[in-house]
Amino acid sequence: MTKTSLLLCLALAGSSYAFAVNQPHQRVTTFAPRSAATTAISMSSGGAEAPPPELKPPPALYQGAVAAGAAKAAAPFGKIFKLGIVAGCHIAFGAYLAISIGGACPGLAQTNPGLQKIVLGAFGLPFGLIMTLVSGAELFTGNTALVTAAKQEGKIGTGALIKNWSASYLGNFVGSLIMAYLAFQSGTLGAAPGAVNIATAKCSLTWGAAFTRGILCNWLVCMAVYMASGCSSMIGKMTAVWFPISAFVALGLDHSVANMFIIPLGMLRGAEITIGQFFAKNLIPVTLGNIVGGALCVMLPYGTTFGNWFSKKEE
Repeated sequence: MTKTSLLLCLALAGSSYAFAVNQPHQRVTTFAPRSAATTAISMSSGGAEAPPPELKPPPALYQGAVAAGAAKAAAPFGKIFKLGIVAGCHIAFGAYLAISIGGACPGLAQTNPGLQKIVLGAFGLPFGLIMTLVSGAELFTGNTALVTAAKQEGKIGTGALIKNWSASYLGNFVGSLIMAYLAFQSGTLGAAPGAVNIATAKCSLTWGAAFTRGILCNWLVCMAVYMASGCSSMIGKMTAVWFPISAFVALGLDHSVANMFIIPLGMLRGAEITIGQFFAKNLIPVTLGNIVGGALCVMLPYGTTFGNWFSKKEE
């Protein structure tokens, strides 16, 4: 190495040392290497909590239903009544669509009655209940299950249950009658006899048959409400609703709130049914059957399994 090169190397070394000692407050931070697994977990979760399960397990599903029933019963009468009107309109929209499609297939009903019943059930009432559940409206038939569970678990008193049932029932009736009048005035059903035939058939049942159909109907309706309440996604709620609701319609069962629309609409369109026959031969027995279906057939088994129905409270 030449003398000139040696001097140049010494100068560079000296200048580097000068920079190092002239910055005494500079800190060098070292980072521990992260494992691939740690990085993957961090990126996938984004630092947030895990999403809720698609469907709650059965015990949590029941407790959620109790909490929902208690919240519904705690609302003031006026709020329940107004949301009841909304629910009545939603269910009426579903029945309106069912009559417009499945009820307007007389040829199919004669040649393939099973298929016509499926069409009647699949297009209509399921979407009416989905609108009701997602929007937070108050449906009497669903409340016979949820609010009853809250009462049996001691979350509410008898007065709160009566308030919720009466306010939602009256609101449902008002909403259904409004929609029956609007559907009649719209003229969309034309001369189709579906509404008249369905209303006449419903008011031709014996009291016992109407009561039994009410039980079976609300058994399925409240199972739809119960299952949908445990689903975290919209598609889950829609699936939980569609199968039981389309089934009860296809089976020819009776839902009191749907009948609050269907029978008055048939009467407006010329069905020979009196107001007294509407109440005595259909609405009263069907409503009582709906209460049994929701409170006993649906909630009783779960309440005695996952809850504290009929258990003696500790002193």
